[in-house]
Amino acid sequence: MIGTLADFRTFATARGNSAPVAASDADATAALVRATDYIQLRYVNLFRTGCSGTDIATGYNLLTLAEVGAYIAAQFELTTADFFNQTYTPSQQKALTGAGSIRWTVVGDKANGAFSSSPTSTLLESLYFDCVRDPNRVMAGAWSVGE
Repeated sequence: MIGTLADFRTFATARGNSAPVAASDADATAALVRATDYIQLRYVNLFRTGCSGTDIATGYNLLTLAEVGAYIAAQFELTTADFFNQTYTPSQQKALTGAGSIRWTVVGDKANGAFSSSPTSTLLESLYFDCVRDPNRVMAGAWSVGE
């Protein structure tokens, strides 16, 4: 688990959210554990190699980025269990764009990319923007097979 229950409660209370304090230890801890899973798999796992202090917001380092992200995500998780663990089908990623001969349009510019069906927090995206590599970015490379 990233962070501590006490620090999670302090973080949330400082931002006017008393839900973590009002929740039982078991519920608040479970929310923080689920949030930790999400932050590790969605963001920490994609930290760019060589991400340095110049890439990170003032007052943070890679450890505090992970911890703050876990506290932010845990607030969502405490309100709605498994908020970041959604299951979607491709048919849910569309919007009705016509009525006659019903027409649907794929939603978003990254509708087919990694994490396109994942709930997203703009606060988390902003927190990690400069240090997380884009899993949808096409990269060139050269490989050698054999000797």
